[in-house]
Amino acid sequence: MKTLIIAEKPDMGRNIAAAIDPKAKNQRTYIEGEQYIITWAIGHLIGLAEPDAYDDRYKKWNLGDLPIVPEQFKLVPNPRTKDQLKVIAELAKRSSELINACDAGREGQHIFSLIQRHLKLGQPVKRLWISDLTPETIRKGFAELKEGSEFDNLTRAAKARSEADWLIGMNGSRAFTTKHNELLSVGRVQTPVLALLYDRQKEIEAFTSNKYFEVEAWFTQGETRYRGMWQGEKLTDGDKAVALAAKVKDKPGRIAEYEVKDTKEYPFKLYDLTLLQREANAKFGFSAKKTLDLAQALYEKHKVISYPRTNSNYVNEQNIPEMHRALDQLGKTEYKAFVEQADKRLVHKNNKAVCNPAKVEDHHAILPTHKIASGLPPDEQKLYDLIVRRFLSHFYPAAAYKVHSIVTSCEEESFKSSVKQLLSPGWKVLYTDAKKEKSARGRGKADKEKDAQDGDEPAEEEISTPFSLNPQEGVHCADSAAKEKETQPPKAYTEGTLLKAMESAGKQIEDEELRDAMKDSGLGTPATRASVIERLKQVGYVTMQGKRIAITQKGRTAVELIRGAGVELLTSPEMTGHWERRLNEIARGAASDETFMLNVKKFAALIVEKVRRQARASKTAFEGEEPSKAAGGRKRGGASAGERKGAAAEGGAKPRSRRKAAGEAQGEGGGAPAAAAAAALREPAPAPEAARPAAAVPLAPCPREGCRGRIIAGKRGYGCSEYKAGCGFVIWKISFGATLTETALRYLLQHGRTALMRLQDTEGRPIEGRLVLQDKNTGKLALETAAASS
Repeated sequence: MKTLIIAEKPDMGRNIAAAIDPKAKNQRTYIEGEQYIITWAIGHLIGLAEPDAYDDRYKKWNLGDLPIVPEQFKLVPNPRTKDQLKVIAELAKRSSELINACDAGREGQHIFSLIQRHLKLGQPVKRLWISDLTPETIRKGFAELKEGSEFDNLTRAAKARSEADWLIGMNGSRAFTTKHNELLSVGRVQTPVLALLYDRQKEIEAFTSNKYFEVEAWFTQGETRYRGMWQGEKLTDGDKAVALAAKVKDKPGRIAEYEVKDTKEYPFKLYDLTLLQREANAKFGFSAKKTLDLAQALYEKHKVISYPRTNSNYVNEQNIPEMHRALDQLGKTEYKAFVEQADKRLVHKNNKAVCNPAKVEDHHAILPTHKIASGLPPDEQKLYDLIVRRFLSHFYPAAAYKVHSIVTSCEEESFKSSVKQLLSPGWKVLYTDAKKEKSARGRGKADKEKDAQDGDEPAEEEISTPFSLNPQEGVHCADSAAKEKETQPPKAYTEGTLLKAMESAGKQIEDEELRDAMKDSGLGTPATRASVIERLKQVGYVTMQGKRIAITQKGRTAVELIRGAGVELLTSPEMTGHWERRLNEIARGAASDETFMLNVKKFAALIVEKVRRQARASKTAFEGEEPSKAAGGRKRGGASAGERKGAAAEGGAKPRSRRKAAGEAQGEGGGAPAAAAAAALREPAPAPEAARPAAAVPLAPCPREGCRGRIIAGKRGYGCSEYKAGCGFVIWKISFGATLTETALRYLLQHGRTALMRLQDTEGRPIEGRLVLQDKNTGKLALETAAASS
């Protein structure tokens, strides 16, 4: 009898075979050698059954049948991958031992556990637990295989998460949808995230902008020149501000206070997945999902980075030699010049900014491996470059500064200045534009200083030239000015800032140590936050306006109905954060999964009872002028069975996993729509009979490669006639503030861009430009300004 190794995906199985048994024969669905048989799942092969598997009456959505609380959850194979499941079952019959080689994390553990439970595999299990897919790491992992029983608590946590999401998603979605006759998707994680977006939008709308004035003055002493900001009560009188500026201009002054401090800025933390997604969004505009997909390709396909789905910014002691080796390998690449200046002695086990085993659980921070990257596609190269430069920065000394704090008195008025003088750039030589790096890293203090609205904030200048003042000598006010300002509303969320909020369960935590402490109780996990955001887009709750996420009228109404029903906890980031922390405690053996599930079942019943007593929403509650004006139209008057399955589906495993066509609830509180539901929710549905033409007139061939469909007009957008076959191409009628007519659409599809139009940029400002078809597979548009296209 042989040992059966089950990897999560084919690529991973082939990598393992190449590392431990290169002479093994490839049999297409498995690889067999003398000792091992290596096969694989294709993401989730098994899922939780739909409600109608328990009772036929659940095929129809009926509020009176709720709550649905199975005593024992049934498992069903994914029909798309059932053949591979049969392969595993047959191979297991001639195996005496199993090795779980699925991803080293909660979801990978769940994938293996579902196969094991469904096929009733009783063989002893070993666990391969590795953080990268280089041959050396794989061989080392096999030399240090762990007992499968060591991961029983992790399995319990994964099972509890999956079943809890099913209970909340199925009961919540069915209750609100049937009560209000509108397809409403509810989820343990997606609903609190939607509430974050709703609350921010309400803050923005309630904000009243106020004018105020700042007075700045420029002082000189010999060759030294610096700027100071007037200190006093906030100025709301423009005439007073102008008078103050005139009062000090061309007048002598003195240095009332002068302090010089030496400071250092150390490299920013190594990347975890969420931090990488935030910075890639800020720097390149990548969505969270795109960053995850790129990182997964760098890990699985190219093997040039370690496991990306990590929540740690640190490494263990045993990773230090690996980091040194990776540095040596980078010296053979385009990073050679940077490596030559690097100092290995700075990365050691006592450097707590890098090596902190107490803050490493399943996986260490994202690191480059010793494999040399070559021929990476442009976007993968961009992400790889971020990871490499952050890695290299820890082999460099801190940047050194002198900070000059000055209070200047002139005509009995005080002006405050802060001059940050760069002495040695240290690690900042890795970044050609340190300011961009500073803004992209998302550190709270910097954000506060940047966005400060009051006039008593000192004006900080960063300079690299010598700066000196003699406090005993006078100064001269060479110039002054009064500047009109306006208080600014809170900023709309981008995917990057929303990820930051999800990580801390909505709390605006700026202190990095406190943020670390909140990681166990955030919304979702690093591996699933991207899919939650995508889910909100798919069901029409939010849409993108450039980088900004805008909530639609449907999204607003959903939050208001959930809160109005008296189940505010369902929209509470803090409560969901507590759930996530409890799941982590279950994984560590510090909490009971049975108690957790008992509380979830009570909560699911409470949701149904509250909705049952709620008044039905009006038919117009989901309509109206939406910020997005493109929320994915749909027919009124209820949802089809396929759509409803999609609404209740609680987010599939990983974005790259295959999902059941029936839309089983197996994800992390987001939503994995059924195939039919995805089409219904993502494509522009036709308008009601009375409001649409007698027949949809084809406007142009679908530009998606290999698609034979035609583009037709829907209520809110232009979509492909083959959407039921899976084509996701759609262009919204209103984009960047302009209405796209059928004539303009035809021109766009023919030429790749529109003629010049009056548009709005990502900040809502009117500009002249063109809409450009950025992605022929999805219909995603980009804005090209008139200046850029001339």
